[in-house]
Amino acid sequence: MSASAHHDPQGGFSNPWPGSAPHGFGGFIKWVLTRSRRESAPTLDVDIASAPAELPPDVSDALSVTWVGHSSFLIQFGGMNILTDPIWSDRASPVGFAGPKRLVPPAIALDALPRIDIVLVSHDHYDHLDDKTVRRLIAQFPGTSWLAPLGVGDFLRERGAVSVTELDWWAEVSVGPASLACTPAQHFSGRYPWNRNATLWCGWTIRIGETAVFFAGDTGLHPEFDSIARRLGPFDMSILPIGAYDPRWFMHPVHMAPEEAVTAFRALDSVDPERNSVMVASHWGTFRLTDEPVGEPPRLTRQAWSEAGLRPENLWILAHGETRVIRGME
Repeated sequence: MSASAHHDPQGGFSNPWPGSAPHGFGGFIKWVLTRSRRESAPTLDVDIASAPAELPPDVSDALSVTWVGHSSFLIQFGGMNILTDPIWSDRASPVGFAGPKRLVPPAIALDALPRIDIVLVSHDHYDHLDDKTVRRLIAQFPGTSWLAPLGVGDFLRERGAVSVTELDWWAEVSVGPASLACTPAQHFSGRYPWNRNATLWCGWTIRIGETAVFFAGDTGLHPEFDSIARRLGPFDMSILPIGAYDPRWFMHPVHMAPEEAVTAFRALDSVDPERNSVMVASHWGTFRLTDEPVGEPPRLTRQAWSEAGLRPENLWILAHGETRVIRGME
């Protein structure tokens, strides 16, 4: 894949791999008219229950992750506090009275967050880039470094962010002791019908010393996971989306199903399978965006993980608010 293959000559961006183009508005209408939402059990799956968030201290000898909900994680290591795709609003929507509503509240109160050094944004969809949350974080932490893919920086600057860096796929930047890289993802962008794919989408890698984390953002399965691992890995932790995949005919280009998330992890882990890397599940259990039952993604992920012969202890499906320490830094 050439460095600019995802740049559309007519402007904007596109997925550069065969079969990776998302369905258009016609496909969306077909889904709406034909959808059959498979119902969950009468009570919420125990896995999406909210656990009390007890944040670890800011220490430099451990890598820890706390699930706030959906794709929002607090990652702490090397004395740095890093937040991904923050959304604290009640709905993933441009309006407060309609759109996907949270099944569980944010696991950490926004004003209870520790100092945030870096915020990583994967793309501009409402469930990953929330206007109210961005404004509150900028007011609360004016010195935070915001990293975003191409075209998303204006949204952040317009809301008062001072330190904003936009990156293209494979570009790298340093913030304090952290080296961060923008990585390919298979998705799309647009907050309105008239700006579809005007901005880029991406994943992120974070490296401090010999410890590295991969955050996939929101993505379908694509052929670059092994390249990401070779160029920027090996990783101690990979955060991969496991939900919002049904119906497959419509969601396949933009969201991985659980078995595809396990396939992606195996590609990421292939450069150093002895590293004892862990997979952390994201993008499920907070908003119901598609047709699968809420509790299905973790069940199918565990099944695929077991069938792949991977170590059970290396699959981390967190409860909301749960913090786990991965290992001491090397």
